[in-house]
This record gives sequence, C-alpha cells and structure tokens, in this order.
Amino acid sequence: MSAALDLIQQYSQTALAQLPAPAQQLLQNPIAQKAAGALLGLGVLRSINNSLSQWTSNNWTCNQRWDSSKELVLLTGGCSGIGKQVMQDLAQQGVRVIVLDIVEPTFELPATVSFYRTDITSSESIAEVAKQIRKEHGEPTVLINNAGVGNEGTILGKTETKIRQTFEVNTISHFLTVREFIPAMIRANHGHVITVASMASFVGLVEIADYSCSKASALAFHESLRQELRHYYNAPRVRTSIIHPYWVRTPMIKVLTDHEQYYGEPIMTVQKVSDAICKQVLTQNSGQIVIPGRLAIGSIVRGLPVWIQEMVRSKESVKFRYMRTQQERIEREAKEAQSKD
Repeated sequence: MSAALDLIQQYSQTALAQLPAPAQQLLQNPIAQKAAGALLGLGVLRSINNSLSQWTSNNWTCNQRWDSSKELVLLTGGCSGIGKQVMQDLAQQGVRVIVLDIVEPTFELPATVSFYRTDITSSESIAEVAKQIRKEHGEPTVLINNAGVGNEGTILGKTETKIRQTFEVNTISHFLTVREFIPAMIRANHGHVITVASMASFVGLVEIADYSCSKASALAFHESLRQELRHYYNAPRVRTSIIHPYWVRTPMIKVLTDHEQYYGEPIMTVQKVSDAICKQVLTQNSGQIVIPGRLAIGSIVRGLPVWIQEMVRSKESVKFRYMRTQQERIEREAKEAQSKD
C-alpha cells in the first residue's frame, strides 16, 4: 500500500510540474485543495447513490441482455405524440411493437409494428384484443402505459365527462392493462412495465387539477406495483419504470405551444422523452426518470415546508395565468377586428 501511495504521489508531482506556474500555485493553495476534495467526495457520493438506487430498483438482480427476437412491446397511445415517437424509435431497433389506440394510425406502420384498435378504458375491449395478440404474436414482455389525455380548464370549468375521461385514461387504464398482461410476466419472472407519468405527479397547478391528480395516482400505482411484484408474486426480474416529463410539444398542450412566448418555460420535443423510454426498454432497467434531469429536485417539493411549496406552485401558476390572459386578449382583438370588417 505504501509503495502504491508513493507511486501516486510521484506521478502527481510530475503532472503538476508540467502545468503553467499560475495553475501550480492554484492547485497548491490549501483552500483550492479542500474545494477539490469536497467536489471529488460529492462525485463519489453521487456515484454510490446512483448505484444503490439502480441495484435496489432492480431488486439486486442483473439484467439479461436484450434480444429483440424474444421480446414483444405493447404500447398504448402509439399513434400520436410521445407514443408515436417511441414506436418509431423501437421499430428502428428491430423491436416488435404492438400499438393499442382508440385512434387509427394516419401513417404507414413500420414492418415490425402491428396496430389494434382498442378502448383501453374497457376491460372487455382489452381482453378481446389480448386474445388476438397472444394468438398472432405471443405474450407481451414489455408494457408501456403511455396513453394520456389532458383537458384545459379550471376545476369549475370542466365537465364531469372530461374529468372522468382524464382519470379513466391516465390512471384506471393502467390497472386494466396490467391485470391483463402482467400475469404472464410473473410466471416467466421476466418483463417490464413502464408508466408514463408527468412532473404534474409532484406539483399541482392551475387548470390541471384532474391531470395532476391522475398522474399522482399513476405514480402511486407504479410504487405499489413494484412492491407487490417483490413481496407478493416473487418476480424480482419483472422491471418497473416511471417517466416524469415536463412540458412536451404534443397536441395535448396546444394552448401552450400556440402561446409559449407568454409562458416562458422550455417545451421539450417528443424525441427527448422517447429517448428516455427506449433506454429503459433496451437496457431492461427499472427506475424513476425525470426529464429534463435538472428538474429532478421537483420530486421533493412535497417534503419542503408549506410556504416553500406554495412559492413553487404559485410561481408556475402565475406564468400559466399570464399566458391565458394573453391568449384571451389575442382572441378578443381578433373578434373585434372581424366585427369591424
């Protein structure tokens, strides 16, 4: 050990001598050395934390190598938005994908992709389609619960029908698809359930009460599913992942994309979210992924003092309200201009 330390010290001194004089002085400064040591320590702690999180999420089991010939991905809501991008990206990797959607595709499907028109809020519709899938393709080994809806408007401004639709698609459908397809994964002790949630799982804002509630429910579903797979069904190799994107440029948030200059927050492309989902699929890792990563701290908002929570929520809500005010102004001016004509 002593010889190794002497060798490291000799190498460090030699490397230091090659640097310019100002750099040598900086690195020899006690404060700079302490700062460098602290940064190195934080880096080591972060690496250890990430490793522990990964191993714990995977139930301390190693991943099997991905083999597209043996895997079958079932993707809900794959005809538009994030789902469409995920479907295309997986197909480019030669992955077989089954798309369940209530809307027919308006584009040519890749060779490895099949479509089944399905109402994922109906257990009868899912069961009927499942029979066809098993007969024609076999049992799905990956389930991506991606389908989602969001309806703009305040709590008092939304109809009961719209509110119920949000929960049925964003939350209830997860129960129905998992109940149908996960038993085969449990029997094989192999599979993956990926839940597409949202940053709204952590923070409720104006005009998205039902959406935020449904995504918080999706998070709780994911957590409970993982515990049941581990403690009730003894299926440690059935992976579970949850994805929390911030605003994504899809038709669902058209009100934002049409007036984003008044909102002031970045809106991601579907490609960025698809990259994260496909990585989880192909590496067969469990995990909780926040996109973009810099917002991962948002997951701890509910653990902060109430006054800080309110500051965070109010800051975002004020931005949204301002955007809505500008939208109303633009629409009002357009109507006035039409009436004058």
